[in-house]
Amino acid sequence: MKKLLSIVLSFAFILCNVSSAFAAPSERLMVYTSMKESLIGKLRDAFAKKHPEIAFDYYSAGAGKLMAKIAAERQSGRMTVDVLWHSEVPDFYQLKSEGMFVKYVSPEAKFVQSPVKDPDGFFTPARLGTLGIAYNTKKVTTPPKTWQDLLDPRFKGGFAIANPALSGTAFMSIAMITNNLGWDFIQKLKANGALMGQGSGQVVDDTASGDLKGTLGVDYIVTDKMEKGANIGFVFPKEMLVIPSPVAIIKGTPNQNAAQKFIDFLLSKEGQTIIAASGTLPVRSDVAGMGKFGLPSTADAIKRAMQLDYAKTMREKQSIIKRFETMMRAN
Repeated sequence: MKKLLSIVLSFAFILCNVSSAFAAPSERLMVYTSMKESLIGKLRDAFAKKHPEIAFDYYSAGAGKLMAKIAAERQSGRMTVDVLWHSEVPDFYQLKSEGMFVKYVSPEAKFVQSPVKDPDGFFTPARLGTLGIAYNTKKVTTPPKTWQDLLDPRFKGGFAIANPALSGTAFMSIAMITNNLGWDFIQKLKANGALMGQGSGQVVDDTASGDLKGTLGVDYIVTDKMEKGANIGFVFPKEMLVIPSPVAIIKGTPNQNAAQKFIDFLLSKEGQTIIAASGTLPVRSDVAGMGKFGLPSTADAIKRAMQLDYAKTMREKQSIIKRFETMMRAN
C-alpha cells in the first residue's frame, strides 16, 4: 500500500510540474519599438525562455509611426503599449515632460554607459546605435573616409538620407550633423544630388541593390546585409553619429511588473550580448561588441560621438524636419 501511495504521489507531482510548464502565461507585455525583427525577435525569444509567465508581444515601426500610434491611443483613452523603445531621444524628453512615463531605475542601470542618461530615472538607454557611411562597393571603388568625402563626384546623384519624419535615427543624425557640421553641409549634399529616401532599412536595401551609391546606414541594418554577402562597404568618420535608444515604461500600464522584468533583461549581460551580436553597440562595458565591420568599442564610440543639446533639439524637432525636407525637395 505504501509503495502504491508513493507511486501515486510521484505521478501527481510529475503531472503538476508538466501542467505548470504548459500553463498559460499569467502576465502580458506589449513593447512598441523601432528595432528590426533581426534584433527584437531574438530578444523576444530569449526573454520568453527566461520569463514564460509573460505573454510578450511587440509592434515594430519607425519612431514617427510609433509616436503617431501613441498619440492616437492617448486621444482614444485606450493605451495598449506598456514599454516604449526607440532611437528618437527627444521624444523621451517630451513624453517625460508630459508625465507619460513611470520612474524605474533597474538594478542593471548602474552598468549603463551612454552619452545620454536621465538623472530622474524615467528612461534608460538600452543600446547605442551608430550610423556610418554605407556604400555600394561596385558603384564606389574608393572608400570614403570623412564626411566631406560625401561631397565628391563619386557620390553625385546617388547618396540618400532616410526621411526624418519616418526614421528616428535619421532625424537624430540630421540634428547631430547640422549641429556639428552646419546646415551648409546639408545644402552642399543637396547640390551634389543627394536624395531623401524612405525608412532606414529601405535606403540600405537600395544601396545594396545599387539603386543608390551610398547612404547614412544604421549599424545593425548594414552589418546584417554585409553578413549576407551584399556589395556594401561601411565606414565611420572620426566624428561619429552615436544615438542612444532609450527604453521607458508607460504610466498607467497594468503590466508594470512585466515591463520592469523586460527592462532588467534588456540591460542585463544576456540581453546586451544579444544586442551586441546583432551588430550594434551594447551600453555595458562588460559586454564586448561584435568587433567586425569596423564597429568601434562602446567607450571609443562615446568618446568620438558628435555632441547634441537634446532639450533644444526636442523644442526644434518639427522645424528641423521641415527645414531638411524643404532643402531636399527643392529643385
